[in-house]
Amino acid sequence: MALVLPRREGLLSVGPGQLLAAALIAVILLLFLIIPVATVIYVAFTEKGTGEFTLVNFVDFVRTDLFVRSFWNSIYVSAMSVVLASLFALPLATLTTRFEFRGALIIQTLGFIPLIMPPFVGAVAMQLLFGRNGTVNLLLDDWFGFKIPFMEGLNGVIFVQAVHYFPFILVNVSAALRNIDRSMEEAAQNLGCSGFRLFRRVVFPLALPGYLAGASLVFVKVFDDLATPLLLNVKDMLAPQAYLRVTAIGITDPMGYVISVVLIIVSILAMWASAAAMRGRDYATVQRGGGGLAKRKMGPWGNVAAYAVVILILLLVLAPHIGLLLLSFATIWSFSPLPDGFTLAHYGRVFGESFIYVKNTFIYASLAGLIDVVLGVAIAYIVLRTRLFGREWLDWAASAALAVPGVVLGIGYLRTFYGIQLPDGRPLATLWIMIVIALAIRRLPYALRACYAALQQISHSLEEAAENLGATKWRTVRRIVVPLMMGGILAGFISSFATAAVELSATLMLVQSDADAPLAYGLYVFMQSAAGRGPGAALGVIAVVLVALCTILSHIIIERGQRAVSGR
Repeated sequence: MALVLPRREGLLSVGPGQLLAAALIAVILLLFLIIPVATVIYVAFTEKGTGEFTLVNFVDFVRTDLFVRSFWNSIYVSAMSVVLASLFALPLATLTTRFEFRGALIIQTLGFIPLIMPPFVGAVAMQLLFGRNGTVNLLLDDWFGFKIPFMEGLNGVIFVQAVHYFPFILVNVSAALRNIDRSMEEAAQNLGCSGFRLFRRVVFPLALPGYLAGASLVFVKVFDDLATPLLLNVKDMLAPQAYLRVTAIGITDPMGYVISVVLIIVSILAMWASAAAMRGRDYATVQRGGGGLAKRKMGPWGNVAAYAVVILILLLVLAPHIGLLLLSFATIWSFSPLPDGFTLAHYGRVFGESFIYVKNTFIYASLAGLIDVVLGVAIAYIVLRTRLFGREWLDWAASAALAVPGVVLGIGYLRTFYGIQLPDGRPLATLWIMIVIALAIRRLPYALRACYAALQQISHSLEEAAENLGATKWRTVRRIVVPLMMGGILAGFISSFATAAVELSATLMLVQSDADAPLAYGLYVFMQSAAGRGPGAALGVIAVVLVALCTILSHIIIERGQRAVSGR
């Protein structure tokens, strides 16, 4: 018998099916997110051997020069990546939203492309183009007699990360600029404010929520990144140190867990600081729908300067893709501006010997995406359609995966599940299914938000009408709710699939053999040696094409869903 509670607008009764689904979801999140992360925190605060509570591990962290230097290096790299990413994003966002700029849509699309390449793959291409003996420096040395240390040490990490993650700022600032009430800008102009002063005093402050949302995301992504510093041989940063401590010394070493806790704390603080900066301020527009900033025309010289800036920025941010494509066809590319020759042998090797990486990726990412949309639909339904006590906690717990770095989740899985032995003697943590689960947990927030948004657009009266006609709760969900949510479900699946396909931080900790390795792991292995970089680049091109197709398909599905909703 269903437990019928007093109905409120938009909420339905709670039945045993919903209770069972909520309990099952809670168990999954508990086993594969909360317990592994809690294990990492527990080990960090306990004494090795005795298990007693202690702060000595954190004292050792503070007293170790390498760890302190790694902490400040990570903060510095993350902050400077935000600064450099802002220099890329703000001009593109401003020019394409505030001015009548031919090709604005193409520029915005090209500006999004860097996100579809794993940053650690772009690092190798950036070395070939901007390294000490890369294309740009060889030409500068030949023409002007000097070189610029683009890729030296921390500079290289900053450059690569800014190029890869700047679209987060671009997308958020562009959306914020489009939503600003144009009457506010006109009022400022009537009071004599114009030019850069208008942008600095009026326009940018009104777009600050969008900027901070993108900037905080860039900071957290850079702070947590593992593979890019490792490929650039920069090991004195926190994420690489956590990985090296666990892999070199073992999962019993407490310092890897201490570093993991620091990674979690800084990630949460960065998100909190972004929200706190907006608290108590009003950015609401007077005009319904915002209206957007009035677009203005530029003079001939202004057009020339604007296109010069846009072309320079696009060449910089698309450089990794250009370099990767050239490398995938190159016979030899060393100490020369361009490859000595071109070949298809690298693609032949990938399809002949290493296609297992691609096959595993399709299996893992598909299963992870399927898990995510099932959980996403269930959580969204429970939160929006029931009055189940504590339902918000399911949403918060699932979304909390955003604040957990991949390397931390990988370490937590090793510590939690390595001691659980299967009947054949293998540790549970070494099974390929654990990679799938880690990918699903890492990408669950993306699918959840898509499913949540889709369900919000469906009136609960449709479900009530079906139940009044005799349909059971399960039949109503299966025949009405899920079909109406299908656009959001597919978009969530594709988002989860595309991002899981290039996830490395968690999988790097869990992969035990090449036979179980996904594409991102294969890329990392290939890029470790000069001889493997050609095939690695070919595999990288395949990864970029795969993610690009998923991204395009996701946008098409979302647009069709929006047109269908607006047409009803």
